[in-house]
Amino acid sequence: MEITELRDNKKQYLELLLLADEQEDMIDRYLEKGKMYILTEENAVKAECVVTDEGGGVLEIKNIAVKPEFQGKGYGKAMISFIEEKYRENFSILQAGTGDSPLTIPFYENCGFSRSHIIKDFFVDNYEKPIFECGVRLRDMVYLRKKLRVEIHSVE
Repeated sequence: MEITELRDNKKQYLELLLLADEQEDMIDRYLEKGKMYILTEENAVKAECVVTDEGGGVLEIKNIAVKPEFQGKGYGKAMISFIEEKYRENFSILQAGTGDSPLTIPFYENCGFSRSHIIKDFFVDNYEKPIFECGVRLRDMVYLRKKLRVEIHSVE
């Protein structure tokens, strides 16, 4: 398994990006400013992840997707672990925003994330068509966070 940064022609993986974010113009809002990583194994792309610097020591996962035929095999978790290791020295918090879905929330929680806050009606207000996962319409954006490093404070 190898994870590499993709610096150019990120849209060549649009089909994979659309698995995690169903509207191309929403992807366009973060794709070029973000850093994109591709996970390959046996010369085949299995997963991708896009992260952005949100300021204040916060790194955000804007898009993470695993090709359907490879889901449930640990590739998403491997991508999260890679991001944590790569950015631990420069960021204190890793966050992700997602729909309140029985598919994605447990994934993040299993990777050590905890719920942080909600943006009400994010998917209703920002997407042209309703988005459904597991038969449930996504409405609110749920933010989950994970500490990347423990801040050490001296006691005087």
